[in-house]
Amino acid sequence: MIQRRRKKEIYHVEGSWFSAYWHFSFDDYEDPENTLFGTLRVFNVDTLIPGAVWPMHFHRDIEVITYCVEGAFQHADSLGNDGVLSPGDVQHTTVGSGLEHSEINPSERDPMTFIQVWILPWKRGLAPHLEQRHIRREERLHRFLPLVSNRHPGALPIEQDAAAYSAALISGDRTDHRLEPGRGIYFYVISGTVLLNDLELDAGDAAKISGEPALAIEAAQESELFMVEVTL
Repeated sequence: MIQRRRKKEIYHVEGSWFSAYWHFSFDDYEDPENTLFGTLRVFNVDTLIPGAVWPMHFHRDIEVITYCVEGAFQHADSLGNDGVLSPGDVQHTTVGSGLEHSEINPSERDPMTFIQVWILPWKRGLAPHLEQRHIRREERLHRFLPLVSNRHPGALPIEQDAAAYSAALISGDRTDHRLEPGRGIYFYVISGTVLLNDLELDAGDAAKISGEPALAIEAAQESELFMVEVTL
């Protein structure tokens, strides 16, 4: 089953220094139909205005995947980790027993957009740690590149049987992805238009996928894609 979610159907919130699309219940937003998708707890697409700082805040017992879409994403946390992600780069954090962190747009001129995903870990109270990786566009061109996964060498590890992928497709590209029984995918179109098993998805659209043995993706135009695979 593929449940398409149009961009206009996804909860949108505007603040003085940020704009966000929250695909699942988050903060004071509650959606009984979209609280969990397997071990996927949060899927947010956030944009910060130039110079904006999301203040330090505390989390516990989540696996955080951050993917930079546009601009420069700067990270800071209570363990002293820092670093800047460029578009296409990925970061994974095991929050574990507890961690404060902050998201920052270091540019005084350009907005910054990032995807942030929360996955429930397989064990509580893990030691916090962080890894990040620079991704060249050529690595994800014409295909889905595993960014975070325990099943693919070279991907960042995660404390759960889950994975995140990105793809850069040009018009006419076709690729596929097989799904094991009991696995699901949350699929998101960053830009462009694609056919997902012949179902059209445009920029900002998403899809919850379960019970499908395989996905066939065709780019109707140049497209940037991101998806998360989880155990249901």
